Amino acid sequence: MSQVVATHIELRNNRSGQPRAYIIGTRIQVQDVSCLAEREGATPDEIVAAFPHLTLGQVHAALAYYFDHRDAILQELREDEALDRELRASLPPGQFEQRLKGKITDHAIPS
Repeated sequence: MSQVVATHIELRNNRSGQPRAYIIGTRIQVQDVSCLAEREGATPDEIVAAFPHLTLGQVHAALAYYFDHRDAILQELREDEALDRELRASLPPGQFEQRLKGKITDHAIPS
């Protein structure tokens, strides 16, 4: 009997309760790393420079996981982008950006 283990990757729920792949011990999702690589054209060394608390091994593991689960992660990105649009539309102008900067607490978000 064999057990497959992704050394640096774990699945856990994001803030919306959706399961996502994270780099173990961090708040960095595999999709964050994949976006830098695929959309921005960043190399693994450049990704480490952007996230200096990550090791090169963690970045390579995240990229390997991404390429093994590309369709699912791209779907997650589409879902996250749709949620982002929905949240922006539900808040007064500028409040979404302020929330991202940590200037507004969860209690200030209208229900």
